[in-house]
Amino acid sequence: MNKNYPVPAGYLERETEIKKSRFIARIAHVSSRDEVRAWLDQAHRDHPDARHICWAYQLGRPGSAAEAAMNDDGEPSGTAGKPILGVIQHKDMGDVLVMVIRYFGGIKLGAGGLVRAYAGAAESVLSAVDRLLQQAMDVVDVTMGFADEQPLRHWCDTHEALVVAVEYGASVKARVQVPADHSEAFAAFCEAQKLDYRFER
Repeated sequence: MNKNYPVPAGYLERETEIKKSRFIARIAHVSSRDEVRAWLDQAHRDHPDARHICWAYQLGRPGSAAEAAMNDDGEPSGTAGKPILGVIQHKDMGDVLVMVIRYFGGIKLGAGGLVRAYAGAAESVLSAVDRLLQQAMDVVDVTMGFADEQPLRHWCDTHEALVVAVEYGASVKARVQVPADHSEAFAAFCEAQKLDYRFER
């Protein structure tokens, strides 16, 4: 099975107007919750007077996402974040954040109108953004001795893997992102080095 999946190639913004309300949709490529927070903080800085900044994101491969979340930001429950996430899932895209910034125009849209407006805004950027193919990554937690860290880092450097976090205590605990195509080789490396490792999920 091909584990690679499409992700947004970059940032894009589109604006629509419905019954005098402005809906500004933004799409961004994200790979962590910290990146999601940074993009949301930026949206709040750019649009401090907006009535709502609703959003949804999906991290990892579509269909088996590592994480997904959504927020209605004061809109009636289920009328904003959920439709945005629904469009993301329908578009079969991973590592993606869609934010929809709303300036209220004075005319209420009703629950159905809101769902259509937020889904339409999400559709406008998801359909327009260029796509890249992201190599699927497995996350592995490794516990090892201090002398083992350098060989682990060397293996990662030569196999497109990434040490994303390290904790030092009585032993060294590392979290590693390994391309799915190299996961078996990484497991064999850990066995040979007698490292304690555990694949997430």
